Amino acid sequence: MKATDKEALIHEQLIKNYEKYYRIAYSYTFQEQDAMDIVQEAAYRAILKSESLRNPEYADTWICRIIKNEAVRFLERYKGRTVTMEELPEEGSEDQIEDLDLKQALTRLNNEERTIVVLKYFEEEKLTTIAQIMDLNLNTVKSRLYRAVEKLKKYMEGGAEHGKMENGIS
Repeated sequence: MKATDKEALIHEQLIKNYEKYYRIAYSYTFQEQDAMDIVQEAAYRAILKSESLRNPEYADTWICRIIKNEAVRFLERYKGRTVTMEELPEEGSEDQIEDLDLKQALTRLNNEERTIVVLKYFEEEKLTTIAQIMDLNLNTVKSRLYRAVEKLKKYMEGGAEHGKMENGIS
């Protein structure tokens, strides 16, 4: 496949799956603008490096990996950033409060666990695809997903009340 064809394929995938890529990025930052910045930077990197795509049938997986890597880079650059009061949900909205609890629980996971959970449950990716995106063994993905879900359960069931969740134990 020619470099121009690969670039066109990447461009097509970026347009077709933008919402998916945005949700992956958003799962890291929980900020709309930051997630859009991550996707934009990842799209730039993907197009710039399109000639390095070896298997065109895995273009989506390849882009997901770039999104994940860019999100991790973003978080490393902006550690310690705080959420403003305007970014919190309005009082009285139970769904928004539950969303906030889930967001807080997701932030307790490490980047790898969060990515696996988001890809599996929010993007409904197959475990084999997640293994390819994360460049991990399938059994490793399964065990990390299990541990991440257990951490989330513990946090959502009471870890939030105690403010503790260290290695999944509240």
